[in-house]
Amino acid sequence: MNQPDRHTGYVAWQIGQIMASRIERTLRPFQLTLAQNSALTQAVLDPGVSSATAARRAAITPQSMGTAVTGLVERGLLERRTTPRDRRTHRLHATQAGRRLAAEAGKAVAATHAEALQSLTPTEQEQAHTLLLKLLASLNPSAVDDSTP
Repeated sequence: MNQPDRHTGYVAWQIGQIMASRIERTLRPFQLTLAQNSALTQAVLDPGVSSATAARRAAITPQSMGTAVTGLVERGLLERRTTPRDRRTHRLHATQAGRRLAAEAGKAVAATHAEALQSLTPTEQEQAHTLLLKLLASLNPSAVDDSTP
């Protein structure tokens, strides 16, 4: 029998679980969930992103993204807007308060990432990032769509 750590997918899953837990702890003081942080960040980086696109990029269900967005709208951090051409699709726009919170949370999350990766040299960090992006692009192309900032 192979050891679980011999399977790249299992190792990636373990790392993902650990990182999600660490980032969740980091986001608690900001009263943000992972999904909310993703929605807010995407609305800042890609103003007018649809909730469905934000969900695909984050690899979560549209329902989970809808719940996250609703919470952010209720807090005045996001606005849902429609366009004259498509009144059915809500576009997400960060408010000024949302942009400020996204910037603060982003700094904290970046520090969490840096701490988690400190056992790798800068070159190893870049190599790991490049390889993981390559895998992500093949498994969830929406997550690495080059047409967004």
